[in-house]
Amino acid sequence: MDIYFTKRLKELRNKNAISQVALAKEIGISRQTIARCENGSSEPNIQMIYNLCIYFDVTADYLLGLVDDMKAFRYPAFSKNHSKN
Repeated sequence: MDIYFTKRLKELRNKNAISQVALAKEIGISRQTIARCENGSSEPNIQMIYNLCIYFDVTADYLLGLVDDMKAFRYPAFSKNHSKN
C-alpha cells in the first residue's frame, strides 16, 4: 500500500487519540488489520476505506494521499451514522 495511506491512517488515529483496538471496534474490524495497514503489510478493502473516511470525517482522496485538504471533496450528507460494516 502507498506510504500516504499508512502515514495518514496513523496520523488520524493519533490526532483523534484513539487506539488501534478502539478504532477497530468502531469500524468493525480486528486490531491486527489496523496494525497491518499502518505498517504497510496489508492493504485496506473498499469497505474499510469507506468506514475510516466516515469515522474520521475525511475524504478517501485525503486518506489515500491524492489531496492534502482533508475535506476537499466532502459530501455533507456523510456522517458517522452512515457507516456500514
